[in-house]
Amino acid sequence: MVPLKRRKVVPSLTGSTGSNSSGAEASNRFPQVVLFLLERKMGASRRAFLSLLGRKKGFQVEEVFSGGVTHLISENNCGDEVRAWLDSQVRGRGWTPAHLLDISWYTESVGAGHPVEILDRHKLQEQQRRGAEFVMFSVPSYACQRRTSLDNRNAVLTDALSLLADNAELSGDEGRGVAFRRAAAVLKALPKPVTDTTQLRGLPCLGEHSLRVIKDILEDGASDEVESTRRSERYKALKVLTGVFGVGVKTADRWIREGIRDLQRLRDSGPALNRAQQAGLQHYDDLNQPVTRAEADAIAEIVERAVASVLPGAQTTLTGGFRRGKLTGHDVDFLITHPEEGREEGLVPKVVSWLESEGVLLYQKTARNSYLEGRDGPGRPSSSMDRFETCFSIFKLPREEKRGAGQTHGAACGPEAGHKPWRAVRVDLVVSPVSQFAFALLGWTGSKLFERELRRWARHEKAMSLSSHALYDNKQRRYLRAASEEEIFAHLGLEFIPPSERNA
Repeated sequence: MVPLKRRKVVPSLTGSTGSNSSGAEASNRFPQVVLFLLERKMGASRRAFLSLLGRKKGFQVEEVFSGGVTHLISENNCGDEVRAWLDSQVRGRGWTPAHLLDISWYTESVGAGHPVEILDRHKLQEQQRRGAEFVMFSVPSYACQRRTSLDNRNAVLTDALSLLADNAELSGDEGRGVAFRRAAAVLKALPKPVTDTTQLRGLPCLGEHSLRVIKDILEDGASDEVESTRRSERYKALKVLTGVFGVGVKTADRWIREGIRDLQRLRDSGPALNRAQQAGLQHYDDLNQPVTRAEADAIAEIVERAVASVLPGAQTTLTGGFRRGKLTGHDVDFLITHPEEGREEGLVPKVVSWLESEGVLLYQKTARNSYLEGRDGPGRPSSSMDRFETCFSIFKLPREEKRGAGQTHGAACGPEAGHKPWRAVRVDLVVSPVSQFAFALLGWTGSKLFERELRRWARHEKAMSLSSHALYDNKQRRYLRAASEEEIFAHLGLEFIPPSERNA
C-alpha cells in the first residue's frame, strides 16, 4: 500500500502553518488572497458556515488571524472598530491586512467563484463626524439582541419601509415583507436620527432596496416608490378588505378579482360571509379605530371579574403592545393561568358563559388546548404555532364619554353610523398551564418581529426550537424548563431585554 503524500506546509509571516484547523475543503485556487473572517458581531456559527462555504470555492480562509492575512472580512463593524480590534491583536507587530472589507465583498466573491473587484462600497468606512450631529451607527444582527424602545427617532423612514412591507405581505410576498420589516427594525433601534446613508454602512438587514428608499427620503424628502404604493388602488382596496375581522389576504385578493374593492360593494353584492366576517363587517369602524390604554384597562377589569368568578386564584395578565408600554393598540390580549397545574383546563367556556350572561360579547370563537409535548421534541412542521385554549372575541365596551371625530374608512353608511353608548373591541383570551406560562408570556408580549427573531436566533445560533409553549435543545434532545422570561433569555445566551424595549 502506497502511503499518502504529505501536503507541503507553507509557513505564514508569523511562523505558523497558516492553514485552517478544519483542513482545506478545496485546493487553494487564489494563493494571493488569504482571508480572515472577524467573529465580532458575526457570531461563531455564522463565521464557521461562511468559512466552510469559502473553502469549498477554493479560497484560503484562516481560522486564526496572522500576518499572512491579506483580506480581513467584517460584518456590522465600521473601520474604526476593526482597527481597534487589530490594535488589540498585533500589539505593535505591524500586521496590517491590505484590505479591510465588508462581508458583502466576501459573499459576492463566493457567489462568483473568484475574488471580485474591490469597490468603494466593499471597503470599511472610517467614522466621520460632521459637527456634533453626524455619527456612525452599529447594532447587532438580530432584533432580539437589540433594545428597541417606543422612542423612534427615524419614524419617517420606518413608516415608509413598513408601508412597503405591508404591500409585500398583502401581495403574498412574505419574504420581501420580512426584509423590509427587519430593515425598519434596525432604524427603530438607532439612538439618533439618520441624516446620511453613510451612517448606515455595515449595518445588518439593510439591503439595496431599503437603502435606496432611505436615500430617496433623506435627499428628496420622499420616495416615489412609497408614494405610488400609497396611492395604488389595489393597495388601498387590500388594506380596506383585510381590515375586516376574519378576512385574510387570499380572501381579499379573490374579492378584488371579483370586482369587490370597498365595503359598500361587499355589503351590497358580496359573497356569503362566515360568522367572523359578518361580525367584522358589522363593527368595521369600531374595530379599525385604535384601542386606548384606558379602554384596555376597562376591559381588563371585566375579564378579571369573569375569571375570578369561575376560577378563584387564577391570574390574568395584559399582554401584547400594552405590556410593551404602547398607549394604543388594535386589540387587547390577555394571558390567563392558575398556579396549580391543570386547574386552568376548560376555563375558556366558563369565562365565555359568564361574559355572555353579562351581555359583554358581540362575537366569540373558542378553541381547546391541542398542544402535545413530544418525547422527541417539537413535531414537524415547527410547532411555533400556538395551540393554547383560546377565545378570539369582540367585546361590547360601554363608552364613558362621547367621542368626537375619528370614524375611519368612510363607512358612515354602515349599521354603526351615529353615536352609540358602546364600542366594539377585539379581545383575545389565552389560557396557559403554569408550566408553560413564561414561554406564553414571552410569545404573546411581542413585538411580532422580536418574536420571529427570537425563534430565528434559537434555531440558527443555538440549535434550539422555541415556541410559546416550550424551548427544546436539539443537541441535548431535551426540553429546557423556565419559570420566567429571564430564564428563557439565559437558556438562549441572550441579555434579558424587558418588555418596554422589545418594540422591534
